[in-house]
Order: sequence, then structure tokens, then C-alpha cells
Amino acid sequence: MGGAAASIATIALAAPHVHARTPPRVVVVGGGFAGASCARALRLIDRDLAVTLIEQNTNYIACPFSNAVLAGLRNIEAQSFGYGGFDGIEIVQGRVAAVDAEQHRVLLDDGSTIDYARLVLAPGIDPRFDALPGYDATAAEIMPHAWKAGPQTLLLRDQLRAMEDGGVVVISAPANPFRCPPGPYERASLIAHYLKTNKPRSKLIILDAKDGFSKQRLFEAAWRELYPGLIEWVPLSSGGRVTEVDPATRTLVTEFDSYRADVANVIPPQHAGRIAKSAGVADQTGWCPVDPVTFESRLRPGIHVIGDAAIGGAMPKSAFSANAQAKACAAALAALLREREPTPPKLINTCYSLVAPGYGISIAGVYQPRDGLLAEIEGAGGTSPLDAAAEVRELEAAYAEDWFRTITSEAFG
Repeated sequence: MGGAAASIATIALAAPHVHARTPPRVVVVGGGFAGASCARALRLIDRDLAVTLIEQNTNYIACPFSNAVLAGLRNIEAQSFGYGGFDGIEIVQGRVAAVDAEQHRVLLDDGSTIDYARLVLAPGIDPRFDALPGYDATAAEIMPHAWKAGPQTLLLRDQLRAMEDGGVVVISAPANPFRCPPGPYERASLIAHYLKTNKPRSKLIILDAKDGFSKQRLFEAAWRELYPGLIEWVPLSSGGRVTEVDPATRTLVTEFDSYRADVANVIPPQHAGRIAKSAGVADQTGWCPVDPVTFESRLRPGIHVIGDAAIGGAMPKSAFSANAQAKACAAALAALLREREPTPPKLINTCYSLVAPGYGISIAGVYQPRDGLLAEIEGAGGTSPLDAAAEVRELEAAYAEDWFRTITSEAFG
């Protein structure tokens, strides 16, 4: 999903060994790109720290590149990563039921507890099933969101395969912020590739709660070139915001019209994963305000939040951002636990999107703390050239593959 969104951020990972009689313990909750990267970075920075990673699943199913699974270009098995490469890190398979911030302790569903000196929460996102009338967890089994890779991805893929030629696919894109801003448009592109190849009489409609989106000019130029007449984008100002859905008839209702879909992909509004709210680190927006230098919660001292759940200012919610924030947080934690002043980081995000096999586009940005948030450094980023040659697009698609191999190796070993 979201094309690709990661590589390596330029953050110093070297720190002197300081031997302690009782090593301070950092507990990391969540084994996605943010949590896994943070746990492994902590071990690289300071081997005298005790690091525990808590993750309820035995494998992580990656969202980047999962849109290629929908289009039949990739197997879901290529998205799965385990936790066997975490030498020196205690892996606890379980679900955190609660956080006792006063006692510096997490409680697991099985009743066991783990004490910590510092806690890192990397809970990712959960769909807001209270935000769109008619759309709840049951409706998602009929109109899948597929915004968490795994069974939902396979459900949407199988619905596309079963749809008759001439059918209508409708994608509902939410307002900002949400995980992977270019993701719905990469998804539309790769589904359009599948339809063009296998069901050419079909149509795809994007109903959007926004009037603009990431890499818009690049996507729209590619759609005109590759999928003329196949994709229709309906922006907010033209009545694109979905106000309710009817799963029984696969109907999406907007302020101006209603759309009957043969396959409906409803991407709902989102908020930080469940544990963020119960730990008291999510504010009224549903996201988690943090200090941009240390990623420590502004609501609960001693708890740090990284990845999609955090309010990252101008920095988008992406796998690359999660990886970069994880390493910045790890460096800050090592400094704080040794009573040193953390160094303000500079963070990089590069997001690749596949529009078709061998056709990639990208956007990049560099961010630093300013006025309590992560602000983009003007002139340090940019997008792919609008008029790039086919060879450049092919090269960017190859870069996306390289990125995915690099980040998954770094996060999961």
C-alpha cells in the first residue's frame, strides 16, 4: 500500500557503552515498521539496555506493496515477516490490555505484567467505525477497507476477481490525516491495471473527501496515459465525500448522489490504535501529540509514541516515516536513560507509488523540529518530474522494490 514509503533515515546510531548493574528496560508495544525498527535500533545503540518487544501476532503483514496483491502482481506471502531476527531482544507474544503510567508497568491480557523505565507505543491505526453511518466491522466484511494488510487484502482481491467484466469498482478515500496519503490513488491505479488487463469493460470511481491529494499531477498524468476513460475521480467540491453506506446493496451515498458498486472499497477515517487511547496518550483528535525531538507523549511522561499513531506535523504517516521516527526515538531514549541531552533529529521520508508494473513515481521530504512539531525543510524534497521518460518511471519502480527489501530487512532482520 502507499507505493512504498521508506528507506533509511540519516540518524546517528552510535553511543558509548555505559555499564549498569541493573540495565534499564525499554518496552516497545507493536511490531510493525515503527516498533520493530525501534527495538532493533535500541540494541544497536546501547547493548546494555534491556529491550522487550510486545506483539500479539506471530507475523507482520506489511501494507506497502499490498496494493500489488490486489492487482494479482504479488503474493500475500511476500508481505509476511516474522520475529526470528531479533537477537538480544525479548519477544513477548501477547496483547497489552492496559498501561499503568504511574507504576511504569504494562498489563497483558493473560494477567502478566512487565515493568519499564521507558515505554514506546507503536500501535499503528485502527479504522474509525463510528465515523461513517452504515460502516462498521460487519460492513467491512462486505465492503472491505483493506487498510490493514492481511485478510482484508485477500477479501478485496477475491471480490475483484469474482466481479464480472463491465462491473463498477468504487473507492472511498477519507479526509486527512490517514495512513499513507498516496495509498488510495496507487490502489486505484493498480486496480485499473488489473481491470484493463482482465476486465476491460469495467470502470473505477474514486469518491474523495478532499479536493487534492499527494502526487496528484503525477497520478492524473499517468491515468490519462495508461487508463483513459477507466478512472473517474470525484473530489469533495463535486460531491465526492461519502456520508453513509449501505452494505446490503453496496451503495455509497454522497451529498449530491449515490453510487451502486459491484466492488466497494471503503477506506474510513482512522485514529491511533486501541492501546493509545487506553494509555491516555491520544487527544480529542484520536491521534497522539508528541515532542518532535524525543517522541515523548505530551500527555503522559515516560511514554513515547512513534509511527502512524503520532501527530507528526508535516511528516506524513508512512512506513518510511515510521522507520525514521523509530530510529530518532531510539537515539533519544538512549540519551535520556543515560541522562544526556537528546540531539534534535533531521528525518527523511520518501514515498514511492506504483501506477503500473514498471511505472513508479515518488515524493520526498526532509523534516526537523520547529515550534513543537516536525516541519518540512523547504527546498529539500520534491516529486518525480512530470515529464519523465519511460526509463525514469521504470527506474523508480525498481527503486521501490529496493526500498521494500531494505526497510523490511532493517525492521525484521
